[in-house]
Amino acid sequence: MICFIIAMDKEAAPVISAMKAVKEQVICGKRVICGTLYGKDAAVIICGVGKANAACGTQLAADKFNPEEIINLGVAGGLSHELKVGGIYEISSVVQYDFDLTQLNGTAIGTLDECAENYLPLQICGVYPAKKLATGDRFNDSKKDFELLTTVLNADIRDMECGAVAQVCMHAKIPCRSFKIISDLAGSGSTTEQYLKNLSLCFKTLESELKNIVETLNG
Repeated sequence: MICFIIAMDKEAAPVISAMKAVKEQVICGKRVICGTLYGKDAAVIICGVGKANAACGTQLAADKFNPEEIINLGVAGGLSHELKVGGIYEISSVVQYDFDLTQLNGTAIGTLDECAENYLPLQICGVYPAKKLATGDRFNDSKKDFELLTTVLNADIRDMECGAVAQVCMHAKIPCRSFKIISDLAGSGSTTEQYLKNLSLCFKTLESELKNIVETLNG
């Protein structure tokens, strides 16, 4: 089985609408939809926004479904104008940019206490351009955050869940993939306004690319 960890109902809707033999339940407060997706057994866990929700949803997937792979799917913010709004990218590695033990351990920002490096590697299939992602519990237009993300961490994309998903998968020894669709670009005006304006375009991309994504998976 493959399990999708998706933050919001509206992000999950294109996946759920493509599923067959759907059964839905609520487990630990999370909406869980099971069925088949292009011939593969699949579950979608709508975890909620942010790292704690993402970690809870991923652990639920690991404990309940013993998946061959966990896939984090959703919209995200681009940090470079080389990226395209509505474009889909796969994530090669992810860092939690709001996790900082530098003063205590002398490690780079984002380095988990149990790790030697700050970026966690993810599985990639090579179908889409591979980019580096930074995860944090913030949605903002902060210039300070932008400098950290681009100058210090050299990230291409930012989101609010994938780093936590990858951390749980690392400990559970479950392969993790992530595909992100760009809803906004830093430096192109309010990210909130861009996000709201471009959601429908992002969902169209997901609808058109979903079968291709699923065919790259091992589950």
